Amino acid sequence: EEYRGAHLGKFHSYSHQVAGDVYAVDEYTFLIKGFAYDGLGQDTFFWAGATVRPSNIGFLVPDESGRTNVLKRYFDKDITIRLPEDKKIKLIKWLSVWDIRENRNFGDIYIPDGFEPPSPQRISEFSRNSHGVQSGAVVVINSRILKIPDLNYDGKSKNAHFWVGTGPQPHSSGQKIPDERGYLNALGKYESEDIILELPGNMTVFDIDWLSIWDVESQENFGSVNIPDGLNIPPTLSSVIKIESKFPNCEQLHRKLKISWEIFGPQITFELMAQVDETDYVAFGLSGSSNSSQMIDSDVAVSYLEGHLGFTVDYNITDRYPCTNVLGLYKGVCPDTKVGGVDNVQIHTYIRENGITRITYRRNLLTNDNGDKEIRKNGLAYVVWAIGKYNKFKEPRMHYLYPKGETKIEFGRKPKVESCFDFIQNADFVLQTMQSSKMKPWGPLRVFNQTSTTFYARLGVSGGSRGYYGITRTESPGLVWYINGLLAPVLYVKRGKTYTFRVEGGNNPYNSYAYHPLYITDDPNGGYIKYTESERKNIQVYAGIEFDKKGRPSPTTAGRLCIWSYHSESDQRKADNFNTFIQFRSSLNYSCERGLPAILQWTPNASTPDVVYYQSYTQRNMGWKIFVFDDFASVRLSSNAEKLIFSVSILLAKFICDLISSNLIKSLL
Repeated sequence: EEYRGAHLGKFHSYSHQVAGDVYAVDEYTFLIKGFAYDGLGQDTFFWAGATVRPSNIGFLVPDESGRTNVLKRYFDKDITIRLPEDKKIKLIKWLSVWDIRENRNFGDIYIPDGFEPPSPQRISEFSRNSHGVQSGAVVVINSRILKIPDLNYDGKSKNAHFWVGTGPQPHSSGQKIPDERGYLNALGKYESEDIILELPGNMTVFDIDWLSIWDVESQENFGSVNIPDGLNIPPTLSSVIKIESKFPNCEQLHRKLKISWEIFGPQITFELMAQVDETDYVAFGLSGSSNSSQMIDSDVAVSYLEGHLGFTVDYNITDRYPCTNVLGLYKGVCPDTKVGGVDNVQIHTYIRENGITRITYRRNLLTNDNGDKEIRKNGLAYVVWAIGKYNKFKEPRMHYLYPKGETKIEFGRKPKVESCFDFIQNADFVLQTMQSSKMKPWGPLRVFNQTSTTFYARLGVSGGSRGYYGITRTESPGLVWYINGLLAPVLYVKRGKTYTFRVEGGNNPYNSYAYHPLYITDDPNGGYIKYTESERKNIQVYAGIEFDKKGRPSPTTAGRLCIWSYHSESDQRKADNFNTFIQFRSSLNYSCERGLPAILQWTPNASTPDVVYYQSYTQRNMGWKIFVFDDFASVRLSSNAEKLIFSVSILLAKFICDLISSNLIKSLL
């Protein structure tokens, strides 16, 4: 039977057909199963109090939507209501359906004396068996969520996973569960990290006896914790989304993504099911390497919905940047049709329901396209997948979900295997609060200095959901402009004053990943080279591009490359774990190639709009806003912004000192 919390009993009904089974979910929340009320009371609310029996001495409890409206009609509805102002269930004696105008009690439930509502329970810490595994005391948040504080693990095993099961101790018959970010690949390194695990599908803590970090290959328990019986914990408020697939094989790639398939004759049909936003794409296909999961040189199908239509497009990935014409040849993440190939995938069905995007498509196992890889029936094949967003130009942008490590599938496996679990519709207040706290943007960041007229423009990584996307609400190609050491800051300039940009965004046009001349424009998207001649007529350029007599553009500010990048051993998927941009940037590696910066000088004048943009000539959505003022006296910043600008000035000064001490300043002058 589904666990619902501590059962308090059924409503005592006195009139107006009040009914329902009442449970205490946690210290503050009631779950009412099958609630009924005819809605005919004049001024009726949920009402609670601490008197011996229900009376007008009490307080109003908001409805399931958090509103304090008069109760409407309910019939056999499951609802949760939360006491206001963090009042606790154990401090009240009753909950009633009460009419304030008539001072009448239509139905009630009593709270027993000494009642202890469900609450998160602290259990033991992980055993310290090997590979540096240790933790603080694990907390069972509710029936599906566990928090592991201060987790440590050296990450050196290639086949270690979070592993659960029944019995007195961990064993090989357990089950792999997703990590804190939903991945099912081998675990990476943890250094005193607080993580949240959500059990998959309809699994709850009452179904397991232990949680382990388990090596599947060596069948070794690196460390584990036992789950006691009979925990008085809150129930999960998440519901399972059941979707049946007609395909015989299924592989769970991530908590939010599964792929099903069937081979029939010379063709294979895939079904993607993804719990993603409506604007997201899902890419899946064969690796660019026969020995590992590698995105470069991979052959993938990119699927997405647009309005009521579904699309699946055959892509060839030759490099890690958006499709770009490099001296007459298209390179990067390109549709097959742009690199001389043929689109060899055919979409079959598409639908979106309950927050799940579901698309089926087919292709031949072997095509005659040089860019396509053969799908073999026998043996394991390395695959790649990714989830990201399209920009307004229908270009796949930098993915926000993708695996690190190897993912292998045997497409012709016998017997057929269905190893997927159900998606979860999260309505969990605790989980949503934990997740939202990690998604607050680092910005907006600002550069405002009334006396300085020099900006240092370099490249850097975009920084996950809290970085460029969180600041600008647009999707980047993975690299963005760092101005004066800050990720895509807002710049403040004054009309009639000349400003100098020292541009170090790369000057090698053969390296499209890192070739980014800077220019200033009224276009919020950038990527001037990607526009057609007719589209360019609607775009104003203020600096950074020259035009010949025929109107052909040429960038003027391609300087040497200076870049903030991830260290080779770091996991960029953890970018959102950093609370501030300063912390994030401190984790990056800064490097410069030999050469000189390009110099862009610009004097905004009376015809310059109040808002313009600094952008990359070759790629879209890498820059951000420049605010143009007649007089800085009109600039109004919040106290928080002023503090931020002050801290940024200190950060920039420290950065220059670091450069001097590392002897890099010589190459910058």
